[in-house]
Amino acid sequence: MSEILLEMKNITKTFPGVKALNNVNLKVKKGEIHALVGENGAGKSTLMKVLSGVYPHGTYEGDILFEGKVCEFGNIKESENLGIVIIHQELALIPYLSIAENIYLGNELTKRGKLSGGVVDWTQTRLSTSVLLKTVGLDESSETPIINLGVGKQQLVEIAKALSKNVRLLILDEPTAALNEDDSENLLNLMLDLKNKGISCILISHKLNEVSKVADSITIIRDGATIETIDVGEGKISEDRIIKGMVGRDLTDRFPKRENVQVGEVFFEVKDWEVYHPLQEDRKVIDNVSISIKKGEVVGIAGLMGSGRTEFAMSLFGRAYGKKISGKVLKNGKEIHLTNVSKAIEEGIAYVTEDRKTCGLILTDDIKKNISMANLNKLSKNLVINENEEILVAEEFRKKMNIKSPNIFQATGNLSGGNQQKVVLSKWIFTDPDLLILDEPTRGIDVGAKYEIYTIINKLVEDGKGVLLISSELPEVLGMCDRIYVMNEGRVVGELDGKEATQEKIMKYIVNGHRGKENG
Repeated sequence: MSEILLEMKNITKTFPGVKALNNVNLKVKKGEIHALVGENGAGKSTLMKVLSGVYPHGTYEGDILFEGKVCEFGNIKESENLGIVIIHQELALIPYLSIAENIYLGNELTKRGKLSGGVVDWTQTRLSTSVLLKTVGLDESSETPIINLGVGKQQLVEIAKALSKNVRLLILDEPTAALNEDDSENLLNLMLDLKNKGISCILISHKLNEVSKVADSITIIRDGATIETIDVGEGKISEDRIIKGMVGRDLTDRFPKRENVQVGEVFFEVKDWEVYHPLQEDRKVIDNVSISIKKGEVVGIAGLMGSGRTEFAMSLFGRAYGKKISGKVLKNGKEIHLTNVSKAIEEGIAYVTEDRKTCGLILTDDIKKNISMANLNKLSKNLVINENEEILVAEEFRKKMNIKSPNIFQATGNLSGGNQQKVVLSKWIFTDPDLLILDEPTRGIDVGAKYEIYTIINKLVEDGKGVLLISSELPEVLGMCDRIYVMNEGRVVGELDGKEATQEKIMKYIVNGHRGKENG
C-alpha cells in the first residue's frame, strides 16, 4: 500500500449564506494521479484553494496533513514552500514577458556574492529554463514571449514553472478545457511521466474520458460533501459509473432527445464569406465560406483549434473580428448588412462567446444586470430603465434556466462555470434571436449542467429558432447537430448529415483538407 502524502480532514468552508464545503475528506497517496470530480459548484476548486493557501488557515474548519504533519498555510507561498503547487484554469502568465521570466517570476535565481546579492542571474535562469522546457517536452527558446505561444504550450510553461518550485503535489484545475485533442493527449502523457518520477497530481476535470484514462483514484464531491473515493486499481472505471456518483442518479443519455421539431425552410444563408486578419491585413483568415441554416435546425461547425470557426462566427456577428470582410448574408431570402453588433442584434442574431469570463459577462455585476444588458431597449422608456421589469425578467430566467444562486443580485463572478454559462445564454435568449450562434457552449462545465444546456438548445429549435453550434468536442457535435460543416484553415472542407456523421468521417475531412460534401 502506497504511503499517504496528503490528508484533508473534515474541511468545512462557509461563505455568506452558502456552505461551500461540509466535512470534506480527501487522501492522496505518494506518486499517484488522484482525480477530483463533481458538478459545477460542488466545491472542488474551493477545496483546492483551501489546500493551496488561497483561503488561509482560520477561514475554514478542519485539518490539512502533509506527510503526517499538520499544515496551517497563511498564503500560497507557504504551501509552495512545501511543494504544493496549483495551476488554475485561468492561466497566470504575463503575455509580454519571456518564458524564462514567467517561470522564475517571484522565484528569481540571483547571483551569489557580497556585491551582487539580489541581482538576477540571467545566464542561470535561461539555462535552468531550457532544462525545464526539455522536461515538459516544449521545444521553444527560453526567451520566447508568452504571447507567441498557443494555449497548449502555455499550459506546459505553467507546469515547468511548478517544477521549478520543486513540486511534490501538482494540482491541475481543468488543464485541458481549452486544448485540442493533440495538446490534451500530450498533457495527459506528461502527467503520467511526472507520476513515474514520484510527483503526485490532483486532477480536476469534467472530461471523464481523460479521468478514467490516467487516474489511480477518483474522489467524487457533490453539494460540498465527499460522496465516495474509488480506487481504480488495474481495472478502468466507466464514465457512467462516475456520472452516477456526480449527479446522484443514472444519466442514461448524455444528449436529450429532441421532440416535436419540424425542420423548416432555409432562413439564413452566408455566401462567399471572406475575412482578413485584423492586424496582418494580407493574411486571409476565412476563405470563401458558404453555409445555410433552416428553421428548427441545429447546425454544427467542427474543426481543430485554429481552423477559423470562432473567427468566422465573430466576423459574422456584427463584424466583431477581422478586416476587409466580403460576402453576402441573407435572411429569409433578403440580403442583410450586419455592419456592427447592434445591427446584428436588431436582425435577430445572437452570439454566445467561447470566453464567457472575459467577453460574455461583467463578473463584478449581478445576475440581473448581466441578463438584461443586451436588450435594455425592451426594459426602458425615454432612456430610463424600468427596474421592476428588469427584476421580473431576471427572476423568470433564473427559474427557467435553473441558475443556482441565492438571488438575482449575486455577482456573476461568484457563480460556478455552469451557472455563469446559463446567465450568458439567458442574456442572449432575452434578445429573442432567430439565430443563436453558440461557440463552445459547454466548455469547462460538468455533465449535469451540459445536459441542461442541451435541453435549452432543443427547446430553442422546437420554437422554430436556428442554432449554429461550434464545438471542439466531437461527441457533442455528433450528439446535437442535424448537419455538420467541417472547417480547416479557414475553409469549409466538408458537410455531413448528422445521422450519417462519425468522428472518423469528420477527422478524415480535417486531415485531408479537401472540399467535399457527403449526405449519407
